[in-house]
Amino acid sequence: MSTDRDEGLELLREMLPEMLDGQTGGELQVDGFAGELAELSLQSVFGALWTRPGLDRRSRSLVTLGILIALRANEELAFHFPIALRNGLTRAELEEVVYHATAYAGFPAASAARLVAIQSLGDGTTPDQGRTP
Repeated sequence: MSTDRDEGLELLREMLPEMLDGQTGGELQVDGFAGELAELSLQSVFGALWTRPGLDRRSRSLVTLGILIALRANEELAFHFPIALRNGLTRAELEEVVYHATAYAGFPAASAARLVAIQSLGDGTTPDQGRTP
């Protein structure tokens, strides 16, 4: 019988495989202060919430991005922008999420989210596109 934790681990492996690279066991290796926080999120967030019926992963990513932008939870956003791409959102849709957030979360929060997206996804330009030499 599968547990919330097992389902969360499976989901996390699909959505953020690079986070679990080299880890074959079922433990998230987080040492130091409040090291159990990763295990709690694995069970409660990814296992119990992300696997619920009712919303698909793409929709959950949209909701999550909006909330994280409003909270200015930039460290979490850095994980969730790539997750959103894996869950079927396009870069153009991610840009629209950031633009839309300006009306509800404010320009500073949206601007900070833009910078996080650039850091976690790259800026999306080629060397001769959108830059001056």
